[in-house]
Amino acid sequence: MSTRVLLADDHQIVREGFRAILERGGFEVSAEASDGWEAVRLAKTRHPDVAIIDVSMPLLNGIDAAREMLARAPRLPIILLTVHMDEYCIASALQAGVRGYVIKTQAATELFDALREVLSGGTYLSPKVSGVVVHAYLEGHAASQDGLTLREREVLQLVAEGKTTKDIASVLDLTVKTAEYYRSRVMSKLHIHHTAGLVRYAIRHGVAEL
Repeated sequence: MSTRVLLADDHQIVREGFRAILERGGFEVSAEASDGWEAVRLAKTRHPDVAIIDVSMPLLNGIDAAREMLARAPRLPIILLTVHMDEYCIASALQAGVRGYVIKTQAATELFDALREVLSGGTYLSPKVSGVVVHAYLEGHAASQDGLTLREREVLQLVAEGKTTKDIASVLDLTVKTAEYYRSRVMSKLHIHHTAGLVRYAIRHGVAEL
């Protein structure tokens, strides 16, 4: 039986390219998602053997989507595809429980190595990513912790994407009052009291894209 893959990327042409690569390698792409929440829903209903997720997705980024998936299925191997090689993003992914971190430009050659490693219970980092991790360790760097809960990070991303409080409530299935509460909590924890500042913070820390 083929290994069933959940593939998540917000660009259809990218998904088509990776689907072709995976199918040539004998894998079955059993589900595709174009945003983070759709990926979470499909992981819950389709029960894939492994998930391959782009970091930069609308509504819910790949790292927080991974957190949501692993809260429901702790043993699900997840590989992130990304162009980001900054220490904060890498550390956040590993802390979330992601088992593979592959640079998109190298994915055609590295993806099967990553799949073999995570499906056997190991962890795979692109060589360039490993270099960043080693450098950070040798320099004594540590990713800063902002203290936000997963729900607060989800709200932060939606604020950065220009969603109103009513929109946020709809996406996250909350009351408007609860969505406003979370937004206030984010501002309080980050000591940021205007939307523009939240947007800059979210982009700088890889929570949302420009």
